[in-house]
This record gives sequence, structure tokens and C-alpha cells, in this order.
Amino acid sequence: MGTESKLTRICVDMDEVMADTLAEHLRRYNQAFEEEVTLEDLSGKGLWEVTPQDRQTELRAFLDAEDFFEDLPLMPGAQEVLKQLSSRFEIFIATQAMAVPNSLGPKYRWLQRHFSFIPPTHYVFCGDKSILLADYLIDDMPKNLTRFRGQGLLYSAPHNHGATGFVRVNDWQEIAQYFARIQS
Repeated sequence: MGTESKLTRICVDMDEVMADTLAEHLRRYNQAFEEEVTLEDLSGKGLWEVTPQDRQTELRAFLDAEDFFEDLPLMPGAQEVLKQLSSRFEIFIATQAMAVPNSLGPKYRWLQRHFSFIPPTHYVFCGDKSILLADYLIDDMPKNLTRFRGQGLLYSAPHNHGATGFVRVNDWQEIAQYFARIQS
């Protein structure tokens, strides 16, 4: 038997890391309620925390809408950096699609449209990310990183400002710099 070389495996979250889900959620919320909630208003908080209780049902309905995940804006640099990384590392997309089950189809189509260089066999639609077996996980949710067994990288988002104890990356250029030092 020959020895196989194992590529370093990187799992990447979709929402708020590759796709700007918050921008779309804010746009729909502000339009529906004629408000002007900004990213600055969310520093250290999620949209759910600044939304009045009587609007929580509508806030959830935005996510459940058939078209919500279909045309999300890309995070700047995500395509280019992931394309570069995919030539050196094994890349998996790990998204908590089970939190919004009807998002599976739209998320799949979004990934195919914007990240066709990552094969669908490397899409992980899950609930609990502690099941992931990888060397790295790039995610915006601290709770997903605390139970991950590899090295977590916290992707900066308004809701995680103030979270400590993680290696933080602020954008895709910082991710590229981080992995430039890592052997594949």
C-alpha cells in the first residue's frame, strides 16, 4: 500500500461568511417596517435582539420566504480567495441549513452559481457543526467554533463584536493572508 497525502481540510460557513445574509435581512426588515436599522445598531447584537417582540414572527418569515437565500450578495473577496484556496486545500461548505429547511434548494443553487469550482459533494447542509471533521472552520457564530475540534476562525460580523477567545478574521483578504502561511 502506498501512502496517501492528506490535504488540509477547510470548512467554510455560508451565511455571513460567503453570503451577506444580514444585508438582505436588514433590507427586508427596514422596507417592511419603514425603519432604518443599520449595521452599527447591531454591534454586539443580532437583528433578533433589536427587533420588537411583536415583529419576531415577520422577522422569521423573511428567512422562510422562497426567494430569501436565492440571490444573496457575495461577501467581498469570497469567490476569489476560495478559488485560490481550493487549489491548495480541500474546501467544504458547511451551512446550518436545517435552521431554515426550505433554504436547502436556494442555497444549493446559490453555491452552484457563485462557487461552481467547489463540487456539490463538498456541500454540508447540517444543524450542529460539531460533527464536522476538518482542520479549520471559518464561521461567524462563536457557538459553532467552541465545539469544533479543529482550529476555528471567527469571521467578523456585527453580532459577534466583543466575542473573545477566537482567532478573528475581518474579511477575505485576512483569510487569504492567514492561509498563505499554512502548508496544504
